[in-house]
Amino acid sequence: MINGEGEYCSTREAASMLGVSLRTAQLWVENGVLRAWKTAGGHRRILRQSVNHILEERKNILNTHSTDDRSMKVVIVEGDPDLLKLLGMTISGLNLGIEIETEQNGFEGLVLVGQFQPDLLIADLNMPGMDGFRMIRSLYGSTEYRPRRIVVATALSPADIQDRGGLPEGVTVFQKPIPFSELEVLVREEHARYIALQASEAPGA
Repeated sequence: MINGEGEYCSTREAASMLGVSLRTAQLWVENGVLRAWKTAGGHRRILRQSVNHILEERKNILNTHSTDDRSMKVVIVEGDPDLLKLLGMTISGLNLGIEIETEQNGFEGLVLVGQFQPDLLIADLNMPGMDGFRMIRSLYGSTEYRPRRIVVATALSPADIQDRGGLPEGVTVFQKPIPFSELEVLVREEHARYIALQASEAPGA
């Protein structure tokens, strides 16, 4: 039951408020990022408070991070806080000027990717709430905010991954314990590719 006028909005209105495509808003509803319910006629009604929450989180990120387009951006989503910290320290230690954001569950990770728009995503698969499988599939369902490269670090075996529906083509998988030397090589390669891409898109290039 709606307790007040304007408490809910349509999917199209939510997409307009968030500055995303209608399909992205629909995916966020399906994955629980936006809280919604369906009317008897099958139309989605989205809780305006959940839209405002995302807008507020986006504002906080913009206020606390550099908007320098020359800096490569990385999001790490890992359920183990110690490993999450170690991953962040490893990438920071490369001294490449990379901007890093982190989360510990897939739900918040998906929101963060949409807001921070990273070039590289490093994600766990077994996480509380929304797992990495759902998060990554949601990103592949809409290319609007999909990172250029997605890397998975998991304790699951290849057979376990396939039993749970597999991962989209192009996702790189590292088995835990993470081979940090290989991860460093990958991050350096992605950074070099990022710099080359920025140079090719520069005026007069």
